[in-house]
Amino acid sequence: MYDYHEVTKHSYASVRRNPNYLAWEKQPVPFKIYNRFLNMIKLDDANPLHRFIYRIGGISAKKVYPGVEYYLRTIPSAGALYPVEFYFQCREVDGFEDGIYHFDVRNSAVKLLHRLGIEEGVEVFFEDSRQIKGFLFLLSSVYYRSSWKYRDRAFRYCLLDTGHGLGTIEASAYLMEYACRISYRFDKEALNRVFGLGRGEFFLSAALVGAAKEERAAYIDMQLEEISAPMEENALIEEAYHDSSVLQKCKINRRYDSFHYDKRRFDEVIYRRRSIREFHREAITKASFDAIMENLNRSVMSDCDEDVTIYYVINRVSGMEQGLYRSGDLVKRGDFSEKAGFLCLEQSLGRESAVTFFLTTSAENYQPAYQKAGVIGQRLYLSCEYLGIGCSGIGAYYDDETAAFLETEDMILYALAIGR
Repeated sequence: MYDYHEVTKHSYASVRRNPNYLAWEKQPVPFKIYNRFLNMIKLDDANPLHRFIYRIGGISAKKVYPGVEYYLRTIPSAGALYPVEFYFQCREVDGFEDGIYHFDVRNSAVKLLHRLGIEEGVEVFFEDSRQIKGFLFLLSSVYYRSSWKYRDRAFRYCLLDTGHGLGTIEASAYLMEYACRISYRFDKEALNRVFGLGRGEFFLSAALVGAAKEERAAYIDMQLEEISAPMEENALIEEAYHDSSVLQKCKINRRYDSFHYDKRRFDEVIYRRRSIREFHREAITKASFDAIMENLNRSVMSDCDEDVTIYYVINRVSGMEQGLYRSGDLVKRGDFSEKAGFLCLEQSLGRESAVTFFLTTSAENYQPAYQKAGVIGQRLYLSCEYLGIGCSGIGAYYDDETAAFLETEDMILYALAIGR
């Protein structure tokens, strides 16, 4: 995966040498629609379980421009392209028939794709095949929705966006007083086939929101037809996916570290969250920053927990010295706001923010590490919104120049900026 990461790096020269021109006539379809289904359930905002599902990726706003409509969702997405699709298995949950469902975001509904037999379950594809009483979410990525704009680098965006999706499941589960466990260790290729996913869509991760039973799941007798959509194949992205799906030496993290938000306010925050487009060079308080960092550093429960290091450039935080910090320690003193803006492809967001973050890793397992960065990013968005602070994710940055500034050999995964 270091090869893929290396060839998709940005530099000052590369972004000028290879300018990106969009083929608007080939714009991807933003939603997946199953036309044939057993049952469709419109999500009712007054139903707590329906609201639980809607929060993970439902439409929260619509923008209309001449000739085009944009649907904004509860999760951020690079370029508002939303490559993530949500499926889930439901077992022994009041109000839902036991089965496999797809979240039809366009129609604010869920569609029953397959009724579960008595012993059937997708758990059979996991290392721990015990049946889950509750919800088992499966997150896939339709990569052309991102590669249409971001080309070879799009796999990075797909991973980050999927991590944000995991983060919304984590947040919505918290409001239902459920624990969320992330899983990467399952047979993705087999599930791709069972769900009829073509070359352009693949599973990346799962989120378990329920309790394991003693019974083991049996093979699921389901063969869904492929839902095709116009796309352009990208061999580099497909190879990167297959290579990075093989995980090694995974560390299991079983510790659940709950948030401490006012739940009524936090529910509103999930729907209100937006990506900020500009800052006003105003300071935030140290108390706010400390509260944000407390939430970022909470444990992420998963079966392949990789270390992600959080660097941040303090530009405007009252009571904190300007400089570059690493995991709470000041490593370089000075005003680096101009430098941070330059590293973020010379975007003013990185320069005018109160704080600019850079997330890095030296992990061998690329998919879990990148998605964990997305989970952290989603926590940052929600923590900031809760405190009345703006946030914007930045997936494009000068990779090697950023690593040199941070004085690290880690891979740079994500940049984010916060402020007023």
